[in-house]
Amino acid sequence: MSEIEFLNWVRGPGFQIAIIIFVAGVIIRFAEILLLGRKPNLAEAKGSEMRGGLCTIVSRSFPDKNTFQRSAFTEVSGWIFHGGLFITIFLFAPHILMFKDIIGFGWPALPTPVIDAMTVVTIIALLAILVHRINNRALRFISTKEDYFVWLITILPLITGYLAFHRIGMTAPTLLAIHILSVELLMVIFPFTKLMHAFTITLSRWYNGAISGYRGVES
Repeated sequence: MSEIEFLNWVRGPGFQIAIIIFVAGVIIRFAEILLLGRKPNLAEAKGSEMRGGLCTIVSRSFPDKNTFQRSAFTEVSGWIFHGGLFITIFLFAPHILMFKDIIGFGWPALPTPVIDAMTVVTIIALLAILVHRINNRALRFISTKEDYFVWLITILPLITGYLAFHRIGMTAPTLLAIHILSVELLMVIFPFTKLMHAFTITLSRWYNGAISGYRGVES
């Protein structure tokens, strides 16, 4: 298979397969969660589930003072990594064109130098997170093989995208094909690993807050 044929495959059938697995996996995971149901709450309501759920979603999105003081590095690096990943995925012009082909509309892009800089910052943040996890005895103890695998699968699209944009190491078609393939690998494993928390974290926060709100407990 030539490099052009490889690129055409990952941009065509390979991408379609990845989308199907991603969408089906996310639907299945949400179905598993929702089918678990909730036990009937026989206690008398002392507050609002909706208000409690919404308040918890907001309050848990930002660390309190004590948490920040105890885990400043984790909080800052996490915000940098997630923010940088969001920017590189959704605000890079070629990515927006891809989304437009899929969903039918696009949105304004950030300047390319900004995306390039954010890619580097995000890669550095992910490397710092890995080093911190390895050097911290408690984090190292609770880390599993899946944690390191997820880290690798997350950073690969950033590295391959940076290499493809700057055409470092190989021909442009090969670099682009490898980058797209790394994204497809991320999409395939996304619903079946801890990466799924990107979708379920809001649901879990609302659920916990709704229980507290029903009991009249401030979140």
